[in-house]
Amino acid sequence: VPRLEESGGGAVQAGGSLRLSCAHVDTRDETTFCMGWFRQAPGKEREGVARLYVNVRTTYYSNSVKGRFTISQNGAEDTTYLQMERLQPEDTAVYYCVAVKYNCDHVNDQDNVVLWGQGTQVIVSS
Repeated sequence: VPRLEESGGGAVQAGGSLRLSCAHVDTRDETTFCMGWFRQAPGKEREGVARLYVNVRTTYYSNSVKGRFTISQNGAEDTTYLQMERLQPEDTAVYYCVAVKYNCDHVNDQDNVVLWGQGTQVIVSS
């Protein structure tokens, strides 16, 4: 069964960094040509934060994380990363890795997601 498995979440102080990893398990290339990350903070709606169009290595970010977060993949294209820098308390959320089937540049669109990971918690303290 194809799935996405996140890891790397944890607790960090404001100004710190974390790198989240997302392993693509039993997926096909046509499923993972566009990868992304969402997050959901307590009491808030789920928010798309980053997308990677794999074949052309084009990235897209929400305004809330642009310049601080970087989405990338390893050479084998079987793991997607989210490098998070200068973290702030408002970045506290559960972060979900996703595979997207179209409109890769629509960072906040959930309708085009075909596969969700189980989520990993990030806590940023002030």
